[in-house]
Amino acid sequence: MISLKQYLDSSQREPVTRTELREGDLLPAVLEAYGSALLEMGNCSLDVCPGMGAGLKRDLVGLKSGLSAGMSFEALGATGSGVREHLRSWGSGTARHYQKKACEVKEMLLMMARTAESVSARDERCAGQMGQVTDRLKAIASLEDLTEIRASIETSAAVLKTSIERMTAEGKAVLDQLRQQVANYQTKLEEAEEMASRDALTGLGSRLYAEGQIEKRVASGAPFCVVVIDIDGFKKVNDCHGHLTGDEVLKQFGAELRSACRATDAICRWGGDEFILLFDCGLVEAEAQMERLRKWICGNYDVHGRAGAIKLRVEASMGLAAHVAGEEMKDLVARADAAMYEEKAASRAKVA
Repeated sequence: MISLKQYLDSSQREPVTRTELREGDLLPAVLEAYGSALLEMGNCSLDVCPGMGAGLKRDLVGLKSGLSAGMSFEALGATGSGVREHLRSWGSGTARHYQKKACEVKEMLLMMARTAESVSARDERCAGQMGQVTDRLKAIASLEDLTEIRASIETSAAVLKTSIERMTAEGKAVLDQLRQQVANYQTKLEEAEEMASRDALTGLGSRLYAEGQIEKRVASGAPFCVVVIDIDGFKKVNDCHGHLTGDEVLKQFGAELRSACRATDAICRWGGDEFILLFDCGLVEAEAQMERLRKWICGNYDVHGRAGAIKLRVEASMGLAAHVAGEEMKDLVARADAAMYEEKAASRAKVA
């Protein structure tokens, strides 16, 4: 039995095929653990920063799909370099993302401080003007000439009116400015939320968005169904034609899903080549919708490969589960996922 170290150190050796690997060889187990670690890193990146984690997870899933026992030492080394590069890129991007958010919070706090200072200065100025008017009114009490008293009152009233008008105008300007700044920050917040709710590659809902929609439906108690869809043999597309072609297939597949579904359906990319749909209906209606959907999305796709335009036959396995009262999201999705894998296994057995 060859050791993993001997295998990795023998850079001159031809790629090992599955038939050459004897029972008990550590390499398949190590590659499987390596792939699981990559997938878990992608999942953790979504928890750390939902807005930036989707891209890293997609890249790591792509690298995982390229792992095989027959890969060469150079290919394995390239995978490691790719992982380091993606992690560095994600780390710097996430740092910039949070730095930007921190700056926005700092700007908002400074804006609120400036507004408070402006209001305070305005109030102090108006208080001073009111004090002057009060002093004039007190002085009137000591006057004996009626004409002089009336003239002093008219002057004081004019000053008071001007002070009140200025205070009102300044207050309105400050409030208008505050409203505009709050509106700007509200727009930025909505844009950030929209970015987090959309899958960067397909434009469909993100996994984060899908989970939120499922939780919302569970809380409402209304009947709904979950459909998990997985593209059959997608790894071969990446292996034979490259990841750019694979990405194009995913984008076209997502567009077909959007075209075939109803406006009330939630259409999301769950991760990798898996998609998830939410139907607001019972099981019977959902089954009919799923079969109609299958005929629409499965078929020939025209994409660009390494050698030019190619036509690929795309098939997909689907799993359906209707929500039952008291069921949590993870259990519901697990049932739909299990149904999808049952269909995939049955399809493979039929082909065999």
